[in-house]
Amino acid sequence: MRHPQNLQVRRSDAKRSALCYKVGDKIPMNKQKHFPAFAVCLLLASAAVLLAGGPVARPAADDPWPTKGWATASPASVGLDEHVLLRLDHDMAAGKYSQMMDSFAVFRCGKKVFERTYAHDYASIYGKEAAERGPLNARLIGRYNYFDPYWHPYYHGTDLHTMQSVSKTVTSVIIGAAIERGDFKAPMNTPVLKYFDASKVKNVDDRKRSISLRDLLTMTAGLEWHEDDVPYDDPRSDSSLMEATDDWVQYVIDKPMAAEPGTVWNYSSGVTELLAYIFQKETGWDIDDYGQKYLFAPLGIRHEWKRTYLGVVDTEGGLYLNGSDLAKIGYLYLHDGMWDGQRIVPSEWVKLSVTPLFQTASPSFTYGFKWWLYKLPGSAEYVWMCRGFGGQNLQVFPNEGLIVTFTAWDILPTSTGKEPVPPDFLPAVKTQACPAVSH
Repeated sequence: MRHPQNLQVRRSDAKRSALCYKVGDKIPMNKQKHFPAFAVCLLLASAAVLLAGGPVARPAADDPWPTKGWATASPASVGLDEHVLLRLDHDMAAGKYSQMMDSFAVFRCGKKVFERTYAHDYASIYGKEAAERGPLNARLIGRYNYFDPYWHPYYHGTDLHTMQSVSKTVTSVIIGAAIERGDFKAPMNTPVLKYFDASKVKNVDDRKRSISLRDLLTMTAGLEWHEDDVPYDDPRSDSSLMEATDDWVQYVIDKPMAAEPGTVWNYSSGVTELLAYIFQKETGWDIDDYGQKYLFAPLGIRHEWKRTYLGVVDTEGGLYLNGSDLAKIGYLYLHDGMWDGQRIVPSEWVKLSVTPLFQTASPSFTYGFKWWLYKLPGSAEYVWMCRGFGGQNLQVFPNEGLIVTFTAWDILPTSTGKEPVPPDFLPAVKTQACPAVSH
């Protein structure tokens, strides 16, 4: 479930050409808007120009690898202004962004340089809602009661925090890892219905037959889906309706079509859930098991991952991480998919994932392969972002080599919380690159 546009419940948060790519061969939102999509080949060509232009301050080759934990340092030692970070900390603690901020951390030059946590009694805050059936609590008990402090925001009293729709981005990273290893062989223009018995799928027409893997990754499947245009606590929310069913995958694939695939960006938690099912069909692996072996373990990431009532991994919103391990995902992409001498994700997959392929319903964001891309004002730079319902966030500043994470659990419809945006953090940057270190 879930992605934010602010921290409130009301958030988000033409025929295509033949295959053009195959690896190896807080801003409030109201009504969902539809935007025409450019042809993917043209976008990839222009993306190549974008990615080639302008220097990117990649981390230095001798930056430490945080597999066993982040080394710590002072902000000043990595070219950051600690006074700016302290002001941000004060604002977060004081509720400027939300009354329910849980953590805030900053990383640069391979080191953790600032970290704060903010304690809340969620059993008290959401006690009333936890006992009332509703779209965010369809079964009253268990892992999809979003008000149950045993499950949200922390997993069973640990430091693992719900990531919500950050799970979608990590799903894309795992698919990239499987492509790198040759376990996910299907090209991105593979029809999604290849993985289903079409006789058991409702509302099949030529448009549904043409939905591709690429369309699932870019939120352009064309299925009729209401998520951005209604609050999550609205009974019309397809995300909440899906989570109330036993068979999420069937709920999604049965939806009627509303647009030609690849032409309209429409945020859908459901299409990412299809990827969990497809991954197992394509690779023979459960995506959580695969992610543990080939992503989480190599990076030293601890995690938990919820499953649907039928046991399918909840790739749309069920992942739990802590902020330090979330930052490792950003560090992996800052290093172009490499980790301590080992290639985890193909360079081409990293580049495509953070290429602005489609305009979203918010003017501030474009979208790649499950990554949100925020264009800094007056700059050609895009900040790479993972975003989740309730206030989960990873922000990666490629030109500055800066990583910011924060978590929260601000989910009431009456919330006035908002999402900190990249320009809030840029004043802390005092040097464009990591200061030279003497050896």
